[in-house]
Parts: sequence; structure tokens; C-alpha cells
Amino acid sequence: MFTKAIVKTPCRNLIKGLSMSNLGKPDYSTALKQHGRYIEAIIKCGLKVTELEADEQYPDSVFIEDTALVSSDWAVITNPGAFSRKGEVKAIKKILTEKFRIIEEIRHPGTLDAGDVMKVDNHYFIGRSERTNSLGAQQLFQILSKFGYTSTILTVENSLHLKSDVSYLQQNNLLSTIQFYNKSEFEKYNRIPVEPAESYAANSLWLNDRVLVPKGFPDTRSKIEKLGYETIELDVSEFRKLDGGLSCLSLRY
Repeated sequence: MFTKAIVKTPCRNLIKGLSMSNLGKPDYSTALKQHGRYIEAIIKCGLKVTELEADEQYPDSVFIEDTALVSSDWAVITNPGAFSRKGEVKAIKKILTEKFRIIEEIRHPGTLDAGDVMKVDNHYFIGRSERTNSLGAQQLFQILSKFGYTSTILTVENSLHLKSDVSYLQQNNLLSTIQFYNKSEFEKYNRIPVEPAESYAANSLWLNDRVLVPKGFPDTRSKIEKLGYETIELDVSEFRKLDGGLSCLSLRY
């Protein structure tokens, strides 16, 4: 169960953020409203939210998940794979150092975005992608081993991050696109297929027995609800334009 979350307010320079989506530029005013509703949903799920101020130096800094991996008593500061995002870790390192006794870091030349890291009970799946290289994945593997966790490193192709394609909903339920649905590493889980037309909804977010689902993907939402979860539908269209999803917008612990 999660009790706390850290989010970062979208900056006006959001329109300059990195994107491969070809969905157009995000509208700052709409993004701000959507972010506010996202925070309301997290609070509804029982989390206490810390909101960090916007930082105009870093257009993508609203996607705070990529800058750190956090647990109940430790945190790992990442080294984002996109050069323009590397400075984002300074602010998050400052606040996490105040909150956590144990801090580890991914060191250059290793790169890692935490959007490539999915926790499944006491095991972690680490995606090796365009943003997370082999050195970064191996560094995290070693750090997690030191904390007593096991890990599996997977290759991510044709997607930004691992969690663009798979999300763990607890209770052995795994939401997955076709790309990862037949992976042997996931055979023991109850896999819920996300249709290609709704692939963006693979990044849905379990929070304390509720699941946040992006608006506009009824088939995926229906499948999640049939498993017994209460869903909260959120419009995150402006963040989708920058390849961001629901998990990207917060650090949860």
C-alpha cells in the first residue's frame, strides 16, 4: 500500500518537451488542469501528496517518476537517458535526501529512467531501452540485490519505457500490450491483454486497490473493472503528447 507521493507542477516550457508521438504540442493551461485532477485522484486513493514547484529549465520535469526509484526506506537517484533531462535529478535528490536515510545513485556512463522499472511484489523488472542502457540496468540490478530484491532485465523495443507496455495491478494481475504478452518472464502472471488500438492504456496505475486509467480506452477499463478493481478515469491527453503516462507523473511510496 502507498501512503505518500511526490509530484512536480508542469512548467510553461512543457511545450518544448521531448516527444515521438506526433500528436502536437501540449496546451499548458489544459495540462495544468489535468495535473490538478491527477493530484486529486491520488489523494482520493489515500496518499499524502508533496507538490514540487515547476522548473522552467526542464520542460519534461513534470514526469518526475523517471528521476528516482523510491521504496519505504530507500531511494535510488537515476541518471536520465535524455541529455536534456539530466539536470532534473538535482532537485529530486535534495528532497529525497531529506526524506530517506539510504540514497543510492546510478553513475555515468550508466543511464536509467525509472519509467523502465516495474516492481512486482519483491521482484523488479528493469527495461533496457533507448533511455536505460545496459550499464544503468546492471547498476540498478546490483543496488536492488544489496537491498535484498531480485531483478530481471528485459529488452524494450519500439516503446519509450517498459511501463509504456506493462503495468502490475497487484493480485498477480499484469496489464500488457502484445509486445510483452507472450514473454516467458511473465508466464506466471494473469495477463490482461491491451489491444493495439488502446496501447496507451497499458500504462494504468494501481493505487491502493483502485486503478487510475487514462480516459478514452473503454475496452481496457472494462477488463480492469471485471477483475474487481474500482477505476478512476483521468484525461491526460496533454501529457500523452510528450509520451508521458499516468505512472510518469508521480513518485509513490
